[in-house]
Amino acid sequence: MSFWELTDEQWDYIKPYLPPPSEVGRPRADDRKTINGILYVLSTGCAWCYMPKAYGSYVTSWRRLKRWSENGVWSRITESIRNLAYQRGAINLECVSIDSSFIETKKGENIQPITVMRRAKE
Repeated sequence: MSFWELTDEQWDYIKPYLPPPSEVGRPRADDRKTINGILYVLSTGCAWCYMPKAYGSYVTSWRRLKRWSENGVWSRITESIRNLAYQRGAINLECVSIDSSFIETKKGENIQPITVMRRAKE
């Protein structure tokens, strides 16, 4: 699977959404390297311990992913990117399709897959 590091433009866009480093204690590991490490693991599917050393400690990357997920940092970044895509017309919601799968219930009943389509009102 292909992997590309953050471009300067992408980095400049998400940087303001990151929490500020603590004023006390040891300096925080480089955010851009850490995020590139997170993206590497998530896009390649490798185990954290196989993350290239160029991105720093895999433990740091894993912890930062977890902490920033819990604190809503990633949600704010993705929401902002989505809003920007709407503004630029890159996302069109004239037709939306949601696909789902089914899971058998404990009593063995089958729930069929459902696809929902909604068109914008004209």
